[in-house]
Amino acid sequence: MLLVARSHAAGLCAAQAAVAQWAAGVLPGVQLIGLAVVADAPGKRPKPLADLMRLIAGGVPRLWDLPWVEAFRLGDPPDKVRLPPAYARLVRDVGGPAPA
Repeated sequence: MLLVARSHAAGLCAAQAAVAQWAAGVLPGVQLIGLAVVADAPGKRPKPLADLMRLIAGGVPRLWDLPWVEAFRLGDPPDKVRLPPAYARLVRDVGGPAPA
């Protein structure tokens, strides 16, 4: 399973709770491959959120930090958008087809 969260406080707290359940063995049979955190806004992440993300990253097998893509907010389909390299790495790492 790939856990995906937004990088705002509510998203990171929800991810932290899910990771804690997984780590405690509450979810038998679930194999977590990692956490993908999607930026909730352009620009630098505030320090408290960056610190929380680093804390959560210590509890997952792998973390992908995905930057803001304005085109997604506007509803553009991923195959029509020039994606930052982090998105291609995520797709490659989880074994999906490479984005165009």
